[in-house]
Order: sequence, then C-alpha cells, then structure tokens
Amino acid sequence: MLEKLKNEIELATRHIEVLAAVSRYQPIGIIKLAELLEMPQHRIRYSLRVLENLGYIRASSTGAVATEQAKNLFSDLDSDIEEIIQLFMVMKEHGARASVIRNKENNQHY
Repeated sequence: MLEKLKNEIELATRHIEVLAAVSRYQPIGIIKLAELLEMPQHRIRYSLRVLENLGYIRASSTGAVATEQAKNLFSDLDSDIEEIIQLFMVMKEHGARASVIRNKENNQHY
C-alpha cells in the first residue's frame, strides 16, 4: 500500500525539481533541462507534459516557461509539505498504536 505512495512522492519531487529549473532558467528546452538536471530526456518530457496539463508551465517557441500558478505553488510549498508531514505523523502514530495493541494481544496468550 505504501509503496505506491512512495512512488508518487518521488514522482512529485521530480516534477517540482523540473518546475524549479524551468522557473529559474526559462525559457528552456528538454535537452538543456536534461543536461542541467542530469535526467534522461524521456523523464523530462513526461514531467513537462504533466506540469503543462496542471497549468504550471506553458510551451513557447523557445522552450518551457513557468506560469503564475507555478509561482503560487512555490510560495505555498513549505506549508503544503508541512501539512503532508503532519498527515504522515498521524499515520505513524496509528501504526505505533496498532503495534502496541498487537503486542498486548500476543502477551495475553501466554
């Protein structure tokens, strides 16, 4: 169950890394981004497509350009990540509680 979540976080991290590079070096193309980020071009292309579909970048004749929506994402990124961390902390707490309950149940059988 958590493996899929881990993969999604890794993918989102890559998209944010690509978006940050676009924001900093815009306009920028796939080849330059791939060199700059040391990633295969197919991964850059996929991230750019996702970011464009979400409205964070737009294509121009000279390369990808960040939108106002990208600026908003970065301005809220720290607080958004903190919210996610808090959700993980709650999940971790529930997991710890379940472990304690299992240990109590196992100890009662003796």
